[in-house]
Amino acid sequence: MPKGSPELTNARKEEIINACEKLYKSKSFKEISLKDIGNATSFTRTSIYNYFQTKEEIFLALLQREYELWIVDLNKIIEENATLSKDEFADKLARSLEKREQLLKIMSMNHYDMESSSRPEQLAEFKVAYGESLHTVMRCLEKYFPCMSASEKQDFIYSFFPFMFGIYPYTVVNDKQRSAMEKAGVDYVFMTIYEITYNCAKRLLKDCQED
Repeated sequence: MPKGSPELTNARKEEIINACEKLYKSKSFKEISLKDIGNATSFTRTSIYNYFQTKEEIFLALLQREYELWIVDLNKIIEENATLSKDEFADKLARSLEKREQLLKIMSMNHYDMESSSRPEQLAEFKVAYGESLHTVMRCLEKYFPCMSASEKQDFIYSFFPFMFGIYPYTVVNDKQRSAMEKAGVDYVFMTIYEITYNCAKRLLKDCQED
């Protein structure tokens, strides 16, 4: 590919994002540095600055990719199902997020910092994917629940999307956290990503009367 071509630019961005994703499987956000990410790519570390200026921009790009993958799954639900009951839609929505643990993990950690430490053009690109996810969930509601008013659909969106930020920390618990809860005498029921998402979606749809 010619130097500076869109193809080369996209390929190098993907390599940087993939390196970040791989590191994120064994290290925390705070532990990962630009140097670590650069060392995991095939080109010089300083070349990263031609594509991303901060670590937060790289994580934001990774989050953007996760949103785009989720949108693909949501569109597949729309394309493959003419009708869905409340139970069926809650099930499929929960299963779509069950596959996107990394989306939920990044959302729950340092989201504000990622946006604040990214350039406007990087943030705008991310917001396109985020906005499309809002639009696609709204399309689901419009297709499967015509009984819902415009305000009810908006209430669903503005309840469910903030809820997503808490899914990961409430469902993915390490041994230290579990032990601390037990020592503190906190009577807490641990749920899976599927269970907590399914229950939330069902409750948000409870006032919609099915035909």
